[in-house]
Amino acid sequence: MAANDRYDLIILGSGAAAFAAALKVSELDAKVAMVERGTIGGTCVNVGCVPSKNLLRAGEILYYCMKPSYKGVSLENPELNFPQIIKQKDKLVLSLRKQKYSSVLDSLPNASFFKGSATFLSKNEVKVDGKVLHGKKFIIATGSSPNIPAIQGIQDVDYLTNVEALSLPELPDSMIIIGGRTLGLEFAQMFAHFGTEVTVLQRSPKIIPEEEPEISDALKKYLEEEGIKIYTGVKTLAVRKKGNSNIVRAEIGGNAMEIEAEQLLVATGRRPNTSDLHLENVGVKVRNDSSIVVNSEMKTSAPHVWAAGDVIGQPMLETAAAKEGAVAAENALDGSKKKVDFLSIPHAIFTSPQVASVGMTEEEMTSKTGVCSCRTLYMTEVPKALVVNETRGLIKMVVHPTTNRIMGVHILSELAADMIHEAVLAVKYKLTVDDIIDTTHVFPTMTEAIKLVATAFRKDVSKLTCCAE
Repeated sequence: MAANDRYDLIILGSGAAAFAAALKVSELDAKVAMVERGTIGGTCVNVGCVPSKNLLRAGEILYYCMKPSYKGVSLENPELNFPQIIKQKDKLVLSLRKQKYSSVLDSLPNASFFKGSATFLSKNEVKVDGKVLHGKKFIIATGSSPNIPAIQGIQDVDYLTNVEALSLPELPDSMIIIGGRTLGLEFAQMFAHFGTEVTVLQRSPKIIPEEEPEISDALKKYLEEEGIKIYTGVKTLAVRKKGNSNIVRAEIGGNAMEIEAEQLLVATGRRPNTSDLHLENVGVKVRNDSSIVVNSEMKTSAPHVWAAGDVIGQPMLETAAAKEGAVAAENALDGSKKKVDFLSIPHAIFTSPQVASVGMTEEEMTSKTGVCSCRTLYMTEVPKALVVNETRGLIKMVVHPTTNRIMGVHILSELAADMIHEAVLAVKYKLTVDDIIDTTHVFPTMTEAIKLVATAFRKDVSKLTCCAE
């Protein structure tokens, strides 16, 4: 084997986890190879966060222009050129893929890129479309793909995943979305704002069931007020084609029903990409859902192999993937034994209003301590929300019952994804409610809600003046 085919570290994948690892490797002056079978950049920039949030924003502008919250403001006859919106989204994706991924990789002095499908041949060798690479150590960051459930007839219809839904040539008149978690709800509101008639079918009794029940219930109400039909407790039985439409046969509350729409979007989670890697040749264990088993240092069951990102399972977040990738690389090359603090990693759902959460839920806190000290503040108590006519939502704070340490914060609000970062610091650095109360906030801001919900542990917020201490 040629010397130039030997590497200190080989990274499988080119998404957030892979690039975070590669950047960390460059700081440690090691020789690295990156292997990608698909498009450089992974899910987020190509078919995930970047294009979906771009289109969500376009839909928000269109929809809320037609329904302004201010009396006396009238924006007549807004128009949508859907193909142009898609072209603009594609241009953004191409630009960011080059700027944030291809160009970054080109700037790394000791990095080589290989396009192709990688499979493990032995403990230290991977084959990439006929070429064999030798690595002392490995990081598996191959991401995930849409998980398609075993529904009768699913292979006989032209269903969409997030990939196809982001590049439709024309706006559909109607759409059924199977799945009522993050992906399903973001796409539901995106297309509903563009003018599509949307129906959401969710298997569990609530949408976004992992979130606080108050947030789940309120968001469902807001989405339904915008015309989205949402059914929960759904058992999807079968799908079939009928001319140019798709028909879903389901059971809801013991009653059978059929729903027809032009497009069918399957948004039922994602599955780690491990099936073609031949991990048995390197001794890496996987779970029943195909995710790779790692310890808190991102090390797999093989002593020289680490894994990061969606391929290790939940939480499947770009930010978590990046943190995991950097930790994996540092641990692999200098034995740091660093760990990822998952408690302080936030997540968000970019509906309108947005959902953002960090730390423990009330249920988790109660399960751990037997009791939870919690407060919920509705956005109608936040002056900035009143000022800008955006009072939808709430904020809930979960506090340790004896130490008053802030263990979790959960927000449903306009700008929730931006507001959450003060809460992230509170959870990460073990702040108490009094630490937040004692911190001066800008008035009026939506983020003041965090101080107000902390204050609710000490006073009746409804009886305080603006900016009261």
